[in-house]
Amino acid sequence: MNSRQRRGIILLILSVLCALGAFAGVLSVIDDVQSKVGPEVTAYRLKSDIEPYTELGAAQFEKIEMPERWLSDNAVTDLGQVRGKIAVTKLKAGSLLQSDMIVDTPALRPGEQEVAIMIDAATGVAGKITPGSAVNVYATFEGQREGDPDQSKIIVTNAKVIDVGELTSLEPDEDSRDREPTDAVPITFALSTLDAQRLTYAESFARRVRLALVAPGGDSTVPDADRTYELAKDK
Repeated sequence: MNSRQRRGIILLILSVLCALGAFAGVLSVIDDVQSKVGPEVTAYRLKSDIEPYTELGAAQFEKIEMPERWLSDNAVTDLGQVRGKIAVTKLKAGSLLQSDMIVDTPALRPGEQEVAIMIDAATGVAGKITPGSAVNVYATFEGQREGDPDQSKIIVTNAKVIDVGELTSLEPDEDSRDREPTDAVPITFALSTLDAQRLTYAESFARRVRLALVAPGGDSTVPDADRTYELAKDK
């Protein structure tokens, strides 16, 4: 083997070593990227805006793939989770679908209807009333004639709450005694026709409407004799 052949073999060996080094470098970069990004998983993105309380379906979302490590714990990865659900607030196009954006479609029993009223945040059970809660509804009324005592009445017992909205600032009515703006929360109930009438009457004509949270499993029955309270008759 002459010197030229030896040089050729040496260059070939060096070329192979350089190639192996470059390949190892590429593998190292790929491993580094994979360690930082991680495996990809399925997620779903909204195709268009969805209004609150709209029933959800698979056609409203598009499937995307994204790194698992970037996905929040409450992200929806299976569209089966939207079956029988509604949007709890307005959902924006392009947003990633998450479980806290949706709630079960309210189930009304035969003879029930949904009724929503605004409850003063200061006179309700702030932060403790959630969908599924049971409450008693109290209302205070002025005496019908001058000199008649004011009364507090239990309007509805064991009213089922099916939705609690967002805190909203309300301007006072022109004929209201309270001239300062108040914060109120829309609360939706499932009620019989008669109880729905009682509730809407109280909202329209009572000075105040208050909610009393009923303990789970508690007896919320109130005798008729105890449904109306007057200070003068308190013993």
